[in-house]
Amino acid sequence: MTAPLVVFDLDGTLVDTAPDLVSSLNHTIATAGLEPVTFADLTYLVGHGGQVMIQRAFALRGQELAQDDLSGMLKIFVEHYAEGMPGNSNPYPGLVSALDRLEAAGFRFAVCTNKMEGLARRLIDGLGLTSRFAAITGGDTFEVRKPNAGHLLETIRLAGGVPTRTVMVGDSINDILVARNAGVPSIGVPFGYSDVAINTLEPTHVIDNFDELHPDLVDSLIARMAAA
Repeated sequence: MTAPLVVFDLDGTLVDTAPDLVSSLNHTIATAGLEPVTFADLTYLVGHGGQVMIQRAFALRGQELAQDDLSGMLKIFVEHYAEGMPGNSNPYPGLVSALDRLEAAGFRFAVCTNKMEGLARRLIDGLGLTSRFAAITGGDTFEVRKPNAGHLLETIRLAGGVPTRTVMVGDSINDILVARNAGVPSIGVPFGYSDVAINTLEPTHVIDNFDELHPDLVDSLIARMAAA
């Protein structure tokens, strides 16, 4: 039988990346003379990529941003962010222990993020976690990205898994929707970057922290989906 697969979102799920993302954003918009923004200004945009964050920052400051200028700004953002990795970004408490106990029970893992794949890999590698994942895919890996089901389904395929034995773990609407669209159960986490309470997005299950992520829970969600 195919090993069960747990697919994780990255920003706000596996790793708390907000401090470094906001730092790189403020470095970028400073080149245009804009005042810094705070995490509170951008909480729900952190997982949507640098381009969206830059556009929102300009809007918050009441400034116009031409498409040609956006490309240059994005280049500055990516270069600054990549150079500082892993910076102050850290795995959320309990993550490594959760991976250990799931792996001991025969589970495999993958990452499905809308972050650019190159940046995702560089971050995960900098944190010493690359070997834990059978596949790492980003928002530019395929022609589609979350919440399109194809992003998750292709990630599952690359990891050697099957949808019927997969669970998606995430913190935002894109994670819950991609799981729903792919017919996969979801586990929501409340400590990420969603601007609404995770339970309002109606994941299959919610855990308060990674201490609650156990093989029995994942097995039960897979079995529930199969029964449905």
